[in-house]
Amino acid sequence: MSLGPVMLDVVGKELTADDVRRLKHPLVGGVILFARNFESCAQLKALTASIHAVRQPPLLIAVDHEGGRVQRFREGFTKIPPMREFGKIWDKNPKKARELAVEAGWILAAELRAHGVDFSFTPVLDMDYGDSLVIGDRAFHRNPQAINELAFSLMQGLKKGGMAAVGKHFPGHGFVVADSHVSIPIDEREFDQIAQNDMQPFRKMIDEGLAAIMPAHVIYPKVDDKPAGFSNKWLQKVLRERLGFNGVIFSDDLSMEGATVGGDVTTRSLAALNAGCDMVLLCNRPDLADELLENLTWKMPAQSIARLARMHGAHHPKNMDHLHESGEFLAAVHRVGMVGKSEADLFA
Repeated sequence: MSLGPVMLDVVGKELTADDVRRLKHPLVGGVILFARNFESCAQLKALTASIHAVRQPPLLIAVDHEGGRVQRFREGFTKIPPMREFGKIWDKNPKKARELAVEAGWILAAELRAHGVDFSFTPVLDMDYGDSLVIGDRAFHRNPQAINELAFSLMQGLKKGGMAAVGKHFPGHGFVVADSHVSIPIDEREFDQIAQNDMQPFRKMIDEGLAAIMPAHVIYPKVDDKPAGFSNKWLQKVLRERLGFNGVIFSDDLSMEGATVGGDVTTRSLAALNAGCDMVLLCNRPDLADELLENLTWKMPAQSIARLARMHGAHHPKNMDHLHESGEFLAAVHRVGMVGKSEADLFA
């Protein structure tokens, strides 16, 4: 059974009978984990093993684990600083900032891979305009060049740790103030303004081999009346054709308020898939998950199956102890731990 087009969450710290029933459904292709799914490193490893054992090829396992306030697993994991901190270092010493971003990506990926997680939805490629309620310090910088350099460095670190990168939120969520989790943000700018600014980090990362992208639940009415994740113009005309992107397109969470303009959950999912998403996310609503699995009809294109197959995690350490036997890794943990704390130590 090949991977299906739906990524769901699971209820708790171990699989329930209902979880297993859903995960065996041919429409399902992945699982996204949250803080509620984490109690300890041993428990997380057991949970991911049980998810991977449900079927072959194994389901993809993802998490929002960016650093700063968006880091789902904490106890036993290295605390990754918010990406803005690397931007601050870049202002003073771009080379040092790039080195630290590589190390942060490596730590993030290696620790998650040691626990059976395939990839994290990171990095944020949005520009930091200083106004967004949801992006804030999750963004590297306002300067596209800084974002390009730091995001590429982070991606290199992720790759070293056995993980693909997912750039978000295309074509840019940083300009609008509203949070698409709780409202429907509207960005009134012209296409050229977005293309010359916010889209530049995406363009650069695509050229560097970015594996996956997540579009924003933002409406750009000068381009289309639909949010980017439901828009054929944004996903096909701009992302696929104009920018030449051939990786995975993941929808943002279809239970978010910014997605409700798409209609009921099945209509929303079909809209996202027809617009060009390879996989749709539906989180925190088991009732809607059941509704979607019962009503959605979708034949996975061969291209989507091939793209998703590339998101499986690569090599991984056996466990955290194995990682901590590496002097190089421990030194990287120390340096990244200094980010945002001690400039003297960072620049020593």
